[in-house]
Amino acid sequence: MNAYLGIDVGTYESKGVLVDREGKVLASAARPHGLIVPRAGWAEHRAEEDWWGDFVWLTRKLIAESSVPASAIRAVGTSAIGPCVLPVDADGAPLSNAILYGVDTRSAQEIEDLTQAIGAEEIFDRCGNALTTQSVGPKILWLKRNRPDVYARAAKFLNSTSFLVHRLTGRFVVDHYTAANASPLYLVDEQAWSTALAPDVTEIDRLPELAWTTDMAGGVTRRAAETTGLVAGTPVIVGTIDAAAEAISVGVLDVGEMMLMYGSTVFTILVAGERNRDQRLWHAPWLFRGMQACMAGLAISGTLTHWFVDQFARDLDPETAMARLAADAAASPPGANGLVVLPYFSGERTPIHDPHAKGVVLGLTLAHTRADVYRAFIEGIAFATNHILETYDASAGAPLDPRGRRRPAQPAVGAGDLRRLRPHARGP
Repeated sequence: MNAYLGIDVGTYESKGVLVDREGKVLASAARPHGLIVPRAGWAEHRAEEDWWGDFVWLTRKLIAESSVPASAIRAVGTSAIGPCVLPVDADGAPLSNAILYGVDTRSAQEIEDLTQAIGAEEIFDRCGNALTTQSVGPKILWLKRNRPDVYARAAKFLNSTSFLVHRLTGRFVVDHYTAANASPLYLVDEQAWSTALAPDVTEIDRLPELAWTTDMAGGVTRRAAETTGLVAGTPVIVGTIDAAAEAISVGVLDVGEMMLMYGSTVFTILVAGERNRDQRLWHAPWLFRGMQACMAGLAISGTLTHWFVDQFARDLDPETAMARLAADAAASPPGANGLVVLPYFSGERTPIHDPHAKGVVLGLTLAHTRADVYRAFIEGIAFATNHILETYDASAGAPLDPRGRRRPAQPAVGAGDLRRLRPHARGP
């Protein structure tokens, strides 16, 4: 038997799976963890517990409860939330909690300062992306200004996947797709790190080595093998951000194909034949050489309904609260009896890129019920998602068809053997 281990770390939960060579699921497991919100606009994880702790727990559980011995695992792949910033020392030990992706808006001042100093057009031209709360550079600069002791001790600034890969292999490495979120430190046409635009943010040698997602980062070290139950020397790929891995899992491989993922946030990926030129959207090299990706994402989606349950549905069974609220909301009419929600409870990412945006519940009266409010929350997320799709249409000038595919689609190169997994994909 040949098996392959995949571990994904999400905002509220980590998931693990063992699959065979054809992509058939042999075993799966999940483990929840919390989102730390120390203050408004901040979002953090504990890398030691929430990332590495989950990885170890899931790996040991999958090996113990499946018929797959560790010796049969031929390779390991990781995906995780991103882009994040985790300062670590020379041994890879975290020096603080990880600052999460665009849901964390603490670097608003740094975004403004860097944009004014460099110029918005120069940043977009060289980096392929405007500076937003999704950008890694301003988050590192925030650490430098506000946590100078942590910044000074940091040997590397890692993403979630690069932290896991280092724990497994001892190598500091990140894939190009993830690195493209590091504006203004990553030049998209050169596909390389550079301090040319912002020499005062950090030094290049404090950033991980660049590679491609499916490149081999190295083998599992003896120390990691003892901790995880894996066999020392098992190959580990570089990995990528969770949404990109999800796109592959549902068969998005060719130019013109799109995935819309609903999780803690709504995130879309369109595999493109050329570089995006619309600052309302994001751009990155795709997972394979010679391919491009155009992305968009809300700041929060599932996170918002999760928050609603925590704050306003404590009387319900936590195991069934979401289903109960959804059923109640279905009984509220479209329009939620006149309620309107702007779902900007942690600023907003695409297409408005406003870290200062706030959530709004408009039109409340004494006649409204919890079901009306919950429906309005869901409708607010739906309209924000539609705003993204309208932006794609306005940007590319070609409407999306019901399957999320651009017309006309063109054949892609570089995806290689992944196409044989299509029979086992869940969509699109």
